[in-house]
Amino acid sequence: MLLRHTPKEINERSAVTINPAKTCQPIGAMYAALGIHGCLPHSHGSQGCCAYHRSALTRHYKEPVSAATSSFTEGSSVFGGQANLLQAINNIFTVYNPDVIAVHTTCLSETIGDDLNQIFDKARKEGTVPAGKTLVGASTPSYVGSHVTGFANMVKAMADLAEPTGKKNGKVNVIPGWVEPSDMEEIKRLAKLVGADITLFPDTSGVLNGPLSGEYHMFPQGGVTVAELKGCGDAIGTLALGDWCSADAARLLDTKHKVPCRILDMPYGLKATDRFIDALRIISGTVVPDEVSYERGQLVDLISDMHQYFYHKKVALFGDPDQLISMTEFLVSIDMCPVHIVTGTPGKRFERRIKELTKDSPFPVNVRAKGDLFLLHQWIKNEPVDLLIGNTYGKYIARDEDIPFIRWGFPILDRQGHQYFPTVGYKGGLRFLEKVLNALLDRQDRDAPEEKFELVY
Repeated sequence: MLLRHTPKEINERSAVTINPAKTCQPIGAMYAALGIHGCLPHSHGSQGCCAYHRSALTRHYKEPVSAATSSFTEGSSVFGGQANLLQAINNIFTVYNPDVIAVHTTCLSETIGDDLNQIFDKARKEGTVPAGKTLVGASTPSYVGSHVTGFANMVKAMADLAEPTGKKNGKVNVIPGWVEPSDMEEIKRLAKLVGADITLFPDTSGVLNGPLSGEYHMFPQGGVTVAELKGCGDAIGTLALGDWCSADAARLLDTKHKVPCRILDMPYGLKATDRFIDALRIISGTVVPDEVSYERGQLVDLISDMHQYFYHKKVALFGDPDQLISMTEFLVSIDMCPVHIVTGTPGKRFERRIKELTKDSPFPVNVRAKGDLFLLHQWIKNEPVDLLIGNTYGKYIARDEDIPFIRWGFPILDRQGHQYFPTVGYKGGLRFLEKVLNALLDRQDRDAPEEKFELVY
């Protein structure tokens, strides 16, 4: 549906959301669960909910996403879903034999009041959980929070599997937040270059961006193992990338197992990547190698060479809080001007952080947490921009307002590559700026009169 009838006049709406800039908690929980090796995510609710969550992830990653469901019927909805979940646990271990079942709740099971921990205890006592197998669960009702909240809740449940031995293992826990499998690969590569021995969780690399080998595997080779998760309590420290997605899990390890943590921004762009590399260096007691410095220099060189095309270009962004904070800082650092920033996830501290990052902007800045794309469109109508950055749903605004558009974030339904090519780190920054430059210069070529249609810019 095209949006040409969106009015310029903005009225405050307290009870109506139009084109939300988010989706529901279980999708985030399911994505996080896929980052555990040998894990089958399980949706404790109706078949329809599970089908939607699987479909959303499959359409974004272009990979078949397996998940089970408690298959609630009218009876389950009235009397509770315990019997369904107990039967499901038995069936799943018997038929599919995963190492882990990661259960997330839905609106229906939360409204009824099902207690996952109580049901897990009953399953263990009844002997339906085989030796060496693991159950993990997270509360993820869709009527609060967003997919970001669901991701964070499942990651916190993963951290709670830690079983410290009292002897430090010399490893660093890195919680990457909701990033692409390609970004997780890049984080591991950078850590290896720096000489840091890390446990990355969750880790969807090799799960949702694996090769086509011609052989079927129910559970791909990737993902963090249960043994690694249990060892998280013996780590020398934790780096949590993103306050919304990763901080809760890191703080749990700190308070419960005395694993010191640092909360960093996601390493998008120059400054945030610098802070991540420096934190890895300090906690691991290593030295940043020349190879990493070389990659940093390449990004600085591109910024220097192409600065005239970035300077004071106005940008509208929408997506998830952690990603938007780092991307806003990146754009500001190259003298671009984010002027409209919207996230669908609640949190006033998001608005405070964005305002702090953009306080020196030459243009007025609009920012809204728990906002929607209808509001973003209205802002753009009142103050046009040179570039729009966000997920696939931004294509309608971009078409209606004739704005160059870069797809970034979740979900991307109509393009490929995001699961294979990173945006984090210095290499990811190079790729992202290439996309920005192409979008801006393609538009310049399209609109240039004959006398200014240049071969070289």
